[in-house]
Amino acid sequence: MKRVALLLAGCGNRDGSEIHESVYTILALSKAGAEIVYFAPDREQYHVLNYLTGKPMPEKRNILLESARISRGNIKPISQANLNDFDALIMPGGAGAGKNFCDFIIKGTDGTMMPDVKEFIMAVHKAGKPIGAICIIPAILMLMFKNTGLKITPGLDKEWLNTGKKMGVEVEMKSSSEITVDEKFRIVSTPAFMNDAPFNEVYQGIEKLVNKILEWI
Repeated sequence: MKRVALLLAGCGNRDGSEIHESVYTILALSKAGAEIVYFAPDREQYHVLNYLTGKPMPEKRNILLESARISRGNIKPISQANLNDFDALIMPGGAGAGKNFCDFIIKGTDGTMMPDVKEFIMAVHKAGKPIGAICIIPAILMLMFKNTGLKITPGLDKEWLNTGKKMGVEVEMKSSSEITVDEKFRIVSTPAFMNDAPFNEVYQGIEKLVNKILEWI
């Protein structure tokens, strides 16, 4: 059975992983008969937001514990990940991933990756395992693969074309039902909720991404 790792950033699109994108990925993998293994950083998340007001709350939460809400408790810290235990990696998006995996949301193209996440993703890449990037994750991979010519899609906003030129990557404008495939880097991306798209289109794109990833393993 093909085994795919999901890297989660918490629970909730504004301060963790986007829940719908996470569930759609899980559903698509389940439909395809793949086994899922879950990972997340074991550290404090950037902040906690009140989803009614959008304002920060005076509390702290752990990324791993929050991610366990999505994985139904079956999850390990990335520090315990073994590359032999999975064949590919997929990362759902959410603004929280752009805060808990890196500081792209805060610093933009001058941002940097969090060391634990960078080490994990780079180990997967160097092992030749396919990577699926959803929503904001393509922007995070831009930080990792600056000036490499990586081909990726963060959505339909044309400002991403300028961002891509600045960071030395090739940006494709795609709808949420579409994917971009980089055969050289073995990376598949889809915009999901980076576009103002209905839920069914987001699922279509994620399912296409999942199926392409599974073709490679």
